[in-house]
Amino acid sequence: MMRYATIRFPLSFASFAKRITRVSLIALALVVPLVEAQTEEEIDPWEGYNRWMFDFNGDTDRFIIRPVAKGYDAVMPEFGRIGVNNFFSNFYDFNGALNALLQGRIEQAVNNTFRVVANSTIGLFGLFDVASMAGIPRYETDFGHTLSIWGAPRGNFVVLPIIGPSTVRAAFGASIDAYISPTGQMMNDQTYWGLRAFNVLDIRAGLLDAEEIMTGDRYVFFRDAYLQSRAVLEAGGQVKDDFSEFDDSYWDEEEF
Repeated sequence: MMRYATIRFPLSFASFAKRITRVSLIALALVVPLVEAQTEEEIDPWEGYNRWMFDFNGDTDRFIIRPVAKGYDAVMPEFGRIGVNNFFSNFYDFNGALNALLQGRIEQAVNNTFRVVANSTIGLFGLFDVASMAGIPRYETDFGHTLSIWGAPRGNFVVLPIIGPSTVRAAFGASIDAYISPTGQMMNDQTYWGLRAFNVLDIRAGLLDAEEIMTGDRYVFFRDAYLQSRAVLEAGGQVKDDFSEFDDSYWDEEEF
């Protein structure tokens, strides 16, 4: 479940990441819906397996990924973090242009194409987000979104090893996105997996500040946040929250 963010120089990355992650998590858990009220079994029929895999991923994160992410966060300067984020966002824009075409959204495909061209040239291979500075909007999408537009069923919620929350449709879509991405087509396996690992590390480091606001059942929190984020993506943001099991008591509004 990867992020899409527009970052401009010269923002303070630490304050930017803290503000964005907190606001995003609030929106996902309290504001946007997935579907009409459903029973727990309808929402998560594979919950037994999913909780087991969620615990496995949690242990992996606790003992391996999080310590490395904290070290990365400590040594990487702000301009380096911003450049890394922009670099990977440029790949997402490339995939977004292709998916926009498949969805029949020509204007969005053109915008994302201009973003890739501008950021890959003037922006030095995507390290600088000059497209956002020029006001070219980003169309956030993926092949899972394309499949939903084509009418493919969502499938069950599933927690994947290391990758984390997904659905059957989104997981299949992610595999297609990985294949059509420039990194999947232009680089050897060692370089590809190295970049993927570095991307995960950068994303994990950006979420360190968000950990303090996670309370209650962490599995339910991540499941609801993920499903609601997919609902927002696939409905163009026109979604209302009647899904999350969290209520207002889980949040201290003064923190935000």
